[in-house]
Amino acid sequence: MSRNKFLASSTFRLALLYVTLFTVSVLALFTFIYWSSARYMAAQSDAAMETEIRILSERYERSGVVGLRRLILERITRQQPTGSALYLLMDPLSRPVVGNISRWPAVEEKDGWLSFRLETRDRDDAQTHPARAKQFALSGGFRLLVGEDIQELKAAERQIIVALSWGVILTLLLGLAGGFFISRRMMARLEVINETSQRIIDGDLRRRVPVSHRGDEFDRLATHLNRMLDQIQELMEGIRQVSDNIAHDLKTPLSRLRQDLEEISTQRPHDPELSETLSHALREADRLLGLFNALLRIARIESETVTPTLVDLSLADLIKDIVEFYEPLADDKHQKITLLIDDAPQLAADRDMLFQSLANIMDNAIKYTPMGGRIQLRVGTREDRPFLSICDSGPGIATHEHDRVFQRFYRTDASRSTPGNGLGLSLARAVLQLHGAVIRLKANDPGLCVDLFFQGTSTAPATPR
Repeated sequence: MSRNKFLASSTFRLALLYVTLFTVSVLALFTFIYWSSARYMAAQSDAAMETEIRILSERYERSGVVGLRRLILERITRQQPTGSALYLLMDPLSRPVVGNISRWPAVEEKDGWLSFRLETRDRDDAQTHPARAKQFALSGGFRLLVGEDIQELKAAERQIIVALSWGVILTLLLGLAGGFFISRRMMARLEVINETSQRIIDGDLRRRVPVSHRGDEFDRLATHLNRMLDQIQELMEGIRQVSDNIAHDLKTPLSRLRQDLEEISTQRPHDPELSETLSHALREADRLLGLFNALLRIARIESETVTPTLVDLSLADLIKDIVEFYEPLADDKHQKITLLIDDAPQLAADRDMLFQSLANIMDNAIKYTPMGGRIQLRVGTREDRPFLSICDSGPGIATHEHDRVFQRFYRTDASRSTPGNGLGLSLARAVLQLHGAVIRLKANDPGLCVDLFFQGTSTAPATPR
C-alpha cells in the first residue's frame, strides 16, 4: 500500500484523532498533577514559615530581644552551611540586630508575602536565588523577617515539568506507534476484501473473501459477503443455464428446419418468389444458428470445458494479421487504421481463439466508426504486462454502460439499429478471461478505447511498421 493512500485512509485518520484526544487528556492530567504538586509544596513551605514566625514571636514575648536573638542564632548555626531558612531582626531604627541576610528586601508586600532575589555565594561564585519571606511587627518597634530560599523548590518544580513533558512526549510517540500498527492491521484486512472484490469485478466470480480463525467483526463481514456472493453466483448460473439449455435444445430442430428449407429450394428452383422467400428464411436460420453457437461457445468457455492450445506468439504479429484482415472493410468506409507498436511482447495463448476474440472487438470498432473516421491500435507493455489498445472515433459508450455491454444480448441505444445479437463482446471477454487477460473500457472523446492487459512470457525487440 502506498504511503499517500495509507495517510488518506479513514482508519489512520481515526487513529490519529484518538491519539490526539488521548494526548490532550494526558496533557491535561499532567498539568493538574504539576499544579497540585507545586501548590502543595508551596503551601507546605508557607506553613513552615508561619509556624516559625509564631515560635519566634512567642519567644520574644517571653524573653524579649535577648531571648529572640539567641534563638535566631541557634537556628542559623544549626542549619549552616546548607540551610535554606532566612532570618532578619531589625531594631526601631531599621538596623540589623541578628540574621543571615544583610538587608531588608526592597520589594512591595503582596498578600502579606515578600518575593525577592537573594544574593548568595557558593564556592566564591556570586549567585541569586529566588526567596520568599513574611514580615512580622514586634512590640517596641522591632521588625522580624522570616523567609526561605526556594531555589530547591523551583528546581523540584522544573524537574516535575521535565518529567511530565517527557511523559507527554512518550505518550504521543507510543500512541502514534500504536495507532500506526492498528491502522496497518485494519488496512491489511480491508485490503484483502478490496482485492477480492476487484478480482470479482474483473470476472473471477469464484473468488471469495478469506475468513480467519479469529471470528472477529471482519470475519463476520467476510462470511456475510461470501454468502451474498454465493447467492449471486447461483442466480447468475441459473440464468446462464436457462439460456444455454434453450440454445442447446433449439439448435438441433433449427438445423433440421434449415435442411428442409434447402431441400425445398433445390426441389423448386424456377419459382423466383419462392426462392427469394426461402433465401430470406435461410439467412434468418443461419443468423439464429450463429447466435446459438455463440451462446454454447460462451457457455463452454465460461465452464472451462474448453482447453486452449497455448503457444508462444507475438502480440504485434497477431494484431498485424487482424489489421490486414479488416483493412478492406475499413477502406469501404474510408476509415483510417493506424497501428503503433511500442515493443513486441510475447504471449502464451490459443492463437485461433484470441484472434476471434480480438476480431470481434475490431469488428465493433469498424462497425460503429462513421464514414471517414479513424481507428488506432497500440501494442506495447503497460504495468509490466503485454498491452493492446483499440480506439475508435465512433459514438462511444456511456460510462454507466461499460460493464453492461459485456452481458449477453445487451445492446446500447446507438447499436440497436445495426445488425448484431449482443454476444460479440461477451464472447470476447470470455476468451480473454480464459487467457487471464483484463479488459477495460474508457472514453476516447469522441469514441471508445478498449484496453487489454495480457499475461505475457517475455518481450522481444520492437518490429517497426
